[in-house]
Amino acid sequence: MSQKTILKESTDTKAKKPKMFKVLIHNDDYTTMDFVVEVLVKVFKKAVVDATKIMYDVHKKGIGVAGIYSYDIAATKMIQASAMAESSGFPLKFSMEEE
Repeated sequence: MSQKTILKESTDTKAKKPKMFKVLIHNDDYTTMDFVVEVLVKVFKKAVVDATKIMYDVHKKGIGVAGIYSYDIAATKMIQASAMAESSGFPLKFSMEEE
């Protein structure tokens, strides 16, 4: 008589949520408000109303949150927005911080 061995694998794995990062826009004295809104709409896919609110936060508080993303997406959007600003001749600065 042959015996069968049955192995039971544990499938109880939990996926870890990725760390999230804020992309921040810093105020300067040269970049136009319209350009900041344009960057928020084109790069960060914000509605014009939301982009305008963020732009006013940047203008009044000196800094504003463009969006919150996983690291790779945040870094990519920051690079795209910085390139857009540089090619348009604006010194607009972006940074990232962990949420």
